[in-house]
Amino acid sequence: MPIQVLQSEVVSKIAAGEVIERPASVVKELVENSLDAGASQIGVEVRNGGIELIRVSDNGAGIPASDVELAFRRYATSKISNLGDLANIASLGFRGEALPSIAAVAEVEIFTKTSSEAAGTFMHLRSGDVIRREGRARAQGTTITVRRLFHHFPARLKFLKSVATENSHIAHMLSQYALAFPELRFSLLLDRRPSLNTTGDGDLRNVVNQIYGSEVAGKMLEVHGKHTFTESSGMISPPSLTRANRHYLSFFANRRWIHSPLLIRAVEEGYRGLLMDGKHPIAIINVSLPFQEIDVNVHPAKAQVRFRCEHDVFAETKNTIKQALSKAPIATKRMPSSGTSWQQQSSQMVKEKEPSFTAPLPVLGLPILRPIGQLANTYIAAEGDEGFYVIDQHAAHERILYERILAQWLQQEVEVQGLLQPVTMELSPREEETLKINQEALAQFGFAMESFGDRSYLIRAAPALIIKGNLVEAIRVLLDNLASKDVLAPWEEKVAKSLACHGAIKAGQQLGSEEMRELIRQLEQCHQPRTCPHGRPTMIHLTLHQLEREFGRIS
Repeated sequence: MPIQVLQSEVVSKIAAGEVIERPASVVKELVENSLDAGASQIGVEVRNGGIELIRVSDNGAGIPASDVELAFRRYATSKISNLGDLANIASLGFRGEALPSIAAVAEVEIFTKTSSEAAGTFMHLRSGDVIRREGRARAQGTTITVRRLFHHFPARLKFLKSVATENSHIAHMLSQYALAFPELRFSLLLDRRPSLNTTGDGDLRNVVNQIYGSEVAGKMLEVHGKHTFTESSGMISPPSLTRANRHYLSFFANRRWIHSPLLIRAVEEGYRGLLMDGKHPIAIINVSLPFQEIDVNVHPAKAQVRFRCEHDVFAETKNTIKQALSKAPIATKRMPSSGTSWQQQSSQMVKEKEPSFTAPLPVLGLPILRPIGQLANTYIAAEGDEGFYVIDQHAAHERILYERILAQWLQQEVEVQGLLQPVTMELSPREEETLKINQEALAQFGFAMESFGDRSYLIRAAPALIIKGNLVEAIRVLLDNLASKDVLAPWEEKVAKSLACHGAIKAGQQLGSEEMRELIRQLEQCHQPRTCPHGRPTMIHLTLHQLEREFGRIS
């Protein structure tokens, strides 16, 4: 086929395909236009998943009658005027593609009026062509109605999901902008049923209540941090409130809803060590920064952005998360006891010191607890002023050892024990390569290993915490952890986690009363006593109120 210039109709359909992926894309583009128009109220109505009808109404500035037709031409926009404006974009919509792209794949009606006009303008378009235009009375603002979306594009229609799925995408999208603009009133009708109705009072917690429910809204922690050139604000969930996926992470850049792997990593780093594997927080984070520090023109649907100083945005967002978690309400911590340690084979706890290899860690303290007994030689039952606790002895001891190991490593005081008889270990090629890469780092934790033939090594010394266990297995697991693809975890944390796991008391190990008491006392001294280093909870807590309700003492 010879090279040829495509017809304008084909070009418009290709462009529409880049911008309008599904009904939710139409709603997003129209809502962003309403936001740019300064609306304080935005109403969305959807029928049949958006295929039959999408209507977005606002009380914004409106479009002058002389500009209504121009608004449906490709690359016609009031948001930018020259090349220099692309480096300083303050609006959500600026490409001049939304309205012509929508009109290319659906029937469109627009009804708009500015404050200076006596009457509004109504216009009906089909396949991008104006088929009717007239003046009508209305209040200031704009209403755009989209009908028969993709009606002439069966190939696009067959890729759409069920009505319920398309409705859920629309509801999720509008919810995001309600979170970004709590001072605006948003409403959503799905097949004539109210789905969302925010008050617009400016209180983000009220919007969270509308979207996620009162239980979530009541537990959310406020986030706010000012840094070098960014300001982060919003809300995050405490470590006790999690979800099974990342769908509850909402990110905004200058209140533009975005998908950002960078901010996802920043949030996960902020929660590091506080959540179980596979659990994720609820987060609503808006990063404000000068417009010239962000490039929003990197994605056809404007769903992603590029930060000029990515490292700073990452670090400052992570630290803001950590600071918010550190301010969560905590119970009073008890001072260390002078009793004899139940772990005679290990060194005494080093003086409590906040590790300086990361930002300040949250201190999620415990009340004073009194052990009652042991369940199945695995769990410690304890009581306190705040109710009843069941403690996983292995997970709790893991947390104790993990923080102790890191503190000792930081002070270069890791306790090492030499072996009277060296232990021989055969390594796989992958394990040997990992060992060579990390040999100097492992030496800092007390490992002394030397080559003894083809992929054979002699273990001459090791950290005292793991010396009595299966030393070869402990080293093998440690090498696997160091070779893992978890690039976010610093190597010293990987080593400390592995050592803590192998050095901790095991499930099924019987403990005496003093041993249980000492374990609880050391757990109380930890920075993050409620989770093990892998994010698994160290305890289950039943409040007195819960117990009274379960026993029917209260209704």
